[in-house]
Amino acid sequence: MWFQQTLVLSAKPRGFHLITGEIIEKLPQLVSVRVGLLHLLLQHTSASLTLNENCDPTVRDDMECHFLRSVPEDAPYEHDYEGADDMPAHVKSSLLGTSLTLPVGNGRLLLGTWQGVWLGEHRIHGGARRIVATVQGD
Repeated sequence: MWFQQTLVLSAKPRGFHLITGEIIEKLPQLVSVRVGLLHLLLQHTSASLTLNENCDPTVRDDMECHFLRSVPEDAPYEHDYEGADDMPAHVKSSLLGTSLTLPVGNGRLLLGTWQGVWLGEHRIHGGARRIVATVQGD
């Protein structure tokens, strides 16, 4: 079995957001997968997907603070057509990546106890985000 669907996530403020539940809610077909893979591709260059802590929200806050220090907006970037937060957003997106491949078993994502899917929104006003979700499995 294969299926593919484009998920649209509502606009979120800059920072890291736990979106595991939102993804599962938008993919009711997952419950019929006995064994398989879910591939997620974020169709944007100024946001990212990563797998990390799903319980303590201060981890997401600390991650945002780390990236604000590590990839500052006030650096002398050449690309600044879309605002001071655009080029740093591209750097953060490249560092973290825009895709994940996750195992599916018995109708659910087989993540570790403390793992969740994060959307890294790297723009101040990034807008709605699209993720192409592709499932293969039996």
